[in-house]
Amino acid sequence: MNIDVPEGKDPIAYVWGEMVPGIGAAASHFSLSVYAHTTLGLREFEAARLRIAQINGCAFCLDWRTERDGHKVEEGFADAVAAWRTTGAFDDRTRLAAEYAERYALDHHGLDDAFWTRMTAHYSQTEIVELSMSIGAWLAFGRLNHVLGLDTVCVLPGGSAPSPRR
Repeated sequence: MNIDVPEGKDPIAYVWGEMVPGIGAAASHFSLSVYAHTTLGLREFEAARLRIAQINGCAFCLDWRTERDGHKVEEGFADAVAAWRTTGAFDDRTRLAAEYAERYALDHHGLDDAFWTRMTAHYSQTEIVELSMSIGAWLAFGRLNHVLGLDTVCVLPGGSAPSPRR
């Protein structure tokens, strides 16, 4: 970790809750709201989330799989996300979600009229705003945890922790 955490303290609770309680609690609420209030389909949600995780290099985010009603994306989905341009595993909405996440993170100035024409053909304005806010949360908080070295000790409410892979 790149932040000193007192012995016996949970690193996430300490950094997000005790060090900056006014900011950390609000950030945590926003981060969890993305999962609790999404209207996006699981595959497009996970395509965007995993593409940001791949870009950020966040160990926890790479290992995490969102579950809805007992369902998760299939094994190998993350590999398809990495190959979003050529994979046959995605429909247009899922492919666009992965593309949008990548371009949002790496080339937001390059989101041209041709992209928006494709995007608005498959997503409503509300879905675009929701996806944009979700991508923003994942980009910010996944990157924050990775930069501070917290991504290998991250635990979401409910006790889910990452597997020790780097």
